Amino acid sequence: MAGTRIRVGIGGWDFEPWRETFYPSDLPKKRALEWASRQVTTIEINGTFYRTATPANFASWAAQTPDDFVFSVKANRFCTNRKVLGEAGESIERFMGSGLAELGDKLGPILWQLAHTKKFDAADVEAFFKLLPAKLGKRKLMHVLDARHESFLCDDYLKLARKYKVATVITDSSKFANFTEVTGPFVYARLMEAKSECATGYTRPALKKWAAQAEDWRSGGGSGAPAPKAGREVFVYFINGAKERAPAAAQQLLKTLAK
Repeated sequence: MAGTRIRVGIGGWDFEPWRETFYPSDLPKKRALEWASRQVTTIEINGTFYRTATPANFASWAAQTPDDFVFSVKANRFCTNRKVLGEAGESIERFMGSGLAELGDKLGPILWQLAHTKKFDAADVEAFFKLLPAKLGKRKLMHVLDARHESFLCDDYLKLARKYKVATVITDSSKFANFTEVTGPFVYARLMEAKSECATGYTRPALKKWAAQAEDWRSGGGSGAPAPKAGREVFVYFINGAKERAPAAAQQLLKTLAK
């Protein structure tokens, strides 16, 4: 399994309740990313969904994090919140040129999140997949689709995603479609059911189950797309739910995996 790993993290680093549940009380806000990136192994950048970042932003984020750290980046909503996905070419090009290259080796998956009302249309989804660039400069890109409508839970979608080597978000949400099959060369999970009454968001037994699942994905298990010979990269994020518990959940899952 050399060359593969399971990364665990959170969404963003600027969340006020984390001043009470995660960050040291004396930590300046400007050092939040620096500190957070040393407690988890990946962070999903969410702000890029709502506003365009700059090359200077991406360069700064890269500079503040450890050498082996990896970000996932959520694509701008103008790329995906539209009636016809196949017409997103200009928006995708604008987003890809906004400075992502400044992350260098710290650029991980690019997350394309669809509106929860967006229904599956095979021709439109295929047209969208064809717009996704394979590379940024010389760097091979990793794409993952967050398909939230239940109409995507069908063989036609799974075949398309596998054809274009696009991963699909796997979640445990009670609000969105829950995929179980792997569609890409890596796995991307967004766990959204943390509970505020649990100090670690998820119970220890639940986290042990997710750790076992992540190990299975990494080693090539799970139905769906065949795993690379070296195994799969796995990204697990604790998102929403009781968000104040997300860092504790991520840290506990990392501890469980280490055992």
